[in-house]
Amino acid sequence: MKINNNRNSNAIRGSVGYRTTQVFIYLFAGLIGIMAILPFLYVLGGSFATERELYERPFLIIPHEFSLNAYKFILDDGRILKGLLNSIKVTLAGTAVAMALSATFAYPLSRKDFNGRATILNMVIVTMVFSGGLIPNYLLVKSLNMIDSYAALIFPGAMSAFNMVIIKNFFEQIPQELSESAVIDGCTDAGIFFRIVLPLSKPVLASISLFYAVGYWNDYFNCMLYINDTAKQTAQLILRSIVLLASGFDLSGSPIDFGPMGAPPEQAVKLASTIVTIVPILVVYPFVQKFFTKGVMVGAVKG
Repeated sequence: MKINNNRNSNAIRGSVGYRTTQVFIYLFAGLIGIMAILPFLYVLGGSFATERELYERPFLIIPHEFSLNAYKFILDDGRILKGLLNSIKVTLAGTAVAMALSATFAYPLSRKDFNGRATILNMVIVTMVFSGGLIPNYLLVKSLNMIDSYAALIFPGAMSAFNMVIIKNFFEQIPQELSESAVIDGCTDAGIFFRIVLPLSKPVLASISLFYAVGYWNDYFNCMLYINDTAKQTAQLILRSIVLLASGFDLSGSPIDFGPMGAPPEQAVKLASTIVTIVPILVVYPFVQKFFTKGVMVGAVKG
């Protein structure tokens, strides 16, 4: 019977219809991949282009003349290096705090023997639809004396209800027998959480950590709202001010020596700023890529 099944499988794979379908799938996937990578290649190529070429060529991937003036304009402002360091601090601390809160909150809600978990979960879901608003949030942060502190960038968005629900759903996929065996061996709830649940949840923890990290890294509105001290501003807000500077002033009289290519165009500064902000995330992503799909899909199976 097994031999017949193998023959039937080989016959199906060797049929014209199967091969045609496979070719179509690969072509379609390749087309989607090209559509996804082209915008990034345009941003990368445009950041090295000259002003004339950006205006003459609506779309380019490889510029005819390479110019580093946009990056020179961004990096010559010493604030950007300080801003990148501030962003790294906020991202690392914020991701750690957010994951600690999300995981410890999700674990009891994933336990079927936890009384009142449905009520608490409904209260959490309500926050996904309704929020206090901008002014109440600002007054709350101000009353807690967090203005002009990194805490204002970390704690107001320290836990996402959506991400917490995904982690909870993943925890529910872990066999209950493992926890029961641990209880028989004398393990406490904290021991089950740290020794069994967390080690088995690396895929979802890595995926949600990436979500939180990207959110903290890209956030500039909270920094603009709560941080007045320029020494504590993050890279996103500083790059925003640099782009506004490039669009609002004539750079031909700038003290920066741009060389024969001249001052960078506004569009090139915007594209270079995009590259500067996404490079750190691109560096981190390969390390969590193997966990990414599994963590999100398994955690989203049950509601």
